[in-house]
Amino acid sequence: MHSFNAKLKFLFLVSLLIPLGGAMAQNVKKSHTVSGYITDAKSQETLLGASVYDAATMKGAVTNNYGYYTLKLPDGAVSLKASFVGFEPYESAFQLKSDTVINIALAQSNQLNEVTVTARAIESNVKGTQMSTIELPVMQLKKVPALFGETDVIKALQLMPGVQSGTEGSAGMYVRGGGPDENLILLDGVPLYNVNHAAGFFSAFNSDAIKNVTLYKGNFPARFGGRLSSVVDVRMKDGDMYEYHGNVSIGLIAAKVNVEGPIVKGKTSFNLSFRRTYYDFITAPLINYMVKRETETGSNSAWGGYYFYDLNLKLNHRFSDKDRLFFSLYSGDDKVYANVKYKDDYQSSNYGFVNATQKLNLNWKWGNRVAALRWNHIIQPNLFMNVTGAYTQYRHYMGAEIIGEEIQDDHGQVSTYSESMNLGLNSGIYDLSAKADFDYKPFENHDVKFGASLTHHIYRPTTTGIHINESEDGHTSFAYDSVTSDSRIRALESDLYVEDNWNINDYFKLNAGLHFSTFSVDQKTYPSLQPRVSLRALVTDDFSIKAGYASMSQYIHLLSSNAISLPTDLWVPVTGHVVPMNAHQFGVGAFYDWKGFEFSVEGYFKKMNNVMEYKDGASFFSLDQSDWQDKVVMGEGWSYGVELFAQKQVGKLTGWVGYTWSHADRLFDRPGQELNFGRVFPAKYDRRHDLNIVLMYEFNDRVDVGATWIYSTGNCATLTLQDYHGLNTGNYATQTIGYVESRNNYRYNSYQRLDLVANFHKQKKYCERIFSISVYNTLCHNNPFIVIPKTSTSFDPTTGEETTIKMLDQICIFPIIPTVTWQYKF
Repeated sequence: MHSFNAKLKFLFLVSLLIPLGGAMAQNVKKSHTVSGYITDAKSQETLLGASVYDAATMKGAVTNNYGYYTLKLPDGAVSLKASFVGFEPYESAFQLKSDTVINIALAQSNQLNEVTVTARAIESNVKGTQMSTIELPVMQLKKVPALFGETDVIKALQLMPGVQSGTEGSAGMYVRGGGPDENLILLDGVPLYNVNHAAGFFSAFNSDAIKNVTLYKGNFPARFGGRLSSVVDVRMKDGDMYEYHGNVSIGLIAAKVNVEGPIVKGKTSFNLSFRRTYYDFITAPLINYMVKRETETGSNSAWGGYYFYDLNLKLNHRFSDKDRLFFSLYSGDDKVYANVKYKDDYQSSNYGFVNATQKLNLNWKWGNRVAALRWNHIIQPNLFMNVTGAYTQYRHYMGAEIIGEEIQDDHGQVSTYSESMNLGLNSGIYDLSAKADFDYKPFENHDVKFGASLTHHIYRPTTTGIHINESEDGHTSFAYDSVTSDSRIRALESDLYVEDNWNINDYFKLNAGLHFSTFSVDQKTYPSLQPRVSLRALVTDDFSIKAGYASMSQYIHLLSSNAISLPTDLWVPVTGHVVPMNAHQFGVGAFYDWKGFEFSVEGYFKKMNNVMEYKDGASFFSLDQSDWQDKVVMGEGWSYGVELFAQKQVGKLTGWVGYTWSHADRLFDRPGQELNFGRVFPAKYDRRHDLNIVLMYEFNDRVDVGATWIYSTGNCATLTLQDYHGLNTGNYATQTIGYVESRNNYRYNSYQRLDLVANFHKQKKYCERIFSISVYNTLCHNNPFIVIPKTSTSFDPTTGEETTIKMLDQICIFPIIPTVTWQYKF
């Protein structure tokens, strides 16, 4: 296997040199560079993925993540055309005699109904080299029915083939048999570690702040690295350069506001978004009222709740057509808080009159902080540079304080006794990174990307502090302090990459690249050379076949023993003992366009090495205080499947249908690290069938509706389905012991759900009002969230016999949930 990998990587090195050799022969006619930005004519917001091409030579390009394009065209007549979804096309004819800068401003279309696009494939479904890639327009994202009316990026991506959700309502992503930690989530190019709110039922992305979302689920371009299964590239809005506008939205559990506009017209803009749930504003006083009612004096009190918030800020300054500066900020937190006070006055026969007070204070919070500064510079018309400096922080803190106090009055002799206990728990990740990316157009048929990055990681897995104090009449009678900590782990990660998108001829197009990374930790360095390649063969203008291969490495793991995302899930790095994960993925697909419809079928096989699981019986909450490295085992996994995708792009009725058939298995058979007795078992979220249907219909400018129907095979779980009687070695008594045949030995009932939404638009004098009615789980299907084994005992009075039956209790948490939302755009 090592020999095969070495040969494969050598072939990729050679393949990168072939384009350069072919390019030397392209000097048949002198060529020049046509370059510039493509923007929204009204707001000057850059348009990502806009198409631009010369109708005379059929040479084309798409704008990069900053709206910049580059074309190499020969001398002579040029008919330049540009287009983007929802905008009027642009066309300009001129004679090209030298390098030319053309900044294109596209006007929004007045016939949006006829050009509406749902999830569209980058560089078109048929003609691009990249496969397993989907771009999700935010305007369509907002029309998809959502839980509690909260539009969610991650849940919308779950509706794509190859992407699975976790438990009911969860915003977790399981892509092509991978785990939730194998997804690289980027916000303006900077990684986010925890993208979940409310135990994973909502994601951390506020759709009002987002401009573009792109999902890569296989055959990754060389510029991405660090995860095995997918890349979700989320780009924030830059802000309107000329006008102030925004929107306010009020829903069932949350409210949000978005404002954007110029700071200096035509030069500097901002975009600010804020979202917060207000459920705790309702529950906290209600809980306090109910507690006070339980006592005649009303001396007891309780105040507590849960909320989350997101804050997004982006600043954009244009120094010139060659230089731009961007600043991005994200801050998001979840918090559980409680303050409980209990008072009791009573007469004691031993101590006289006693006044007792007990208090409980809980402060549990977790969240992300991300800040990034980016500088765009056009070094020369065919060479674009982006330099980024970023800081990322994920932290989790849980603090609990219990205070007890007694005042005893025994016939005038007053004594005071008090005791307190404090518990604190901390964990976190802190990253400081620098990165430089370049887009280079050396020849007509070559688009080259290359770059480098350096990241300094600090991991703090767990720090626990306990403080206990007891006192009598102000004098300490007992004190205890303890702090236990997994030592901080410092690591240095470096990345280098180069990729070339080579248009070989009218029929064949190749994207080949290399990604090289190192990870230095515990005085050990792990290097990884990861080749990537995608090839497109154009059979006709409407039909193509694509194939690809990608090697990926991952240096971080998520330790989780829960069915839902909790802040107690720990991010831990590779160490001197825990080695990196790596994966090899192969894919092949066929793509077809027909009269506004896009069709695709893709097959894939993915092999994963050094995947991690907790040992049997081990978890974050286990009483074993050993290092986390002693609680885990490593093995291998593989997945394979077929994905079908069809979508309608134009007209009043739009939408898509996605179906996935897949297998995902795990094997832990290394000596001393066996799970499931060293036998193969299905992965936790191995599901055979996933079917998603998304439809949207626009009646007119005032009314549009949407519907989503989901069906999937049930998730796997490890349950004790049988019991046997054994002997307790301590007291030699007979006891019942649960028997587990194998890991993930039980499959839940199938999952199905129908969601509906209707949006009513009304133009007011100063704003547009949007009133939305959505229904989650319209048919009220009892979808399993968790299944718990239990026993039921019956007694037959005629025979005197007792019968015990093993039963499974299915718990469902989301019935039919109607929601109304008001939104005002100004």
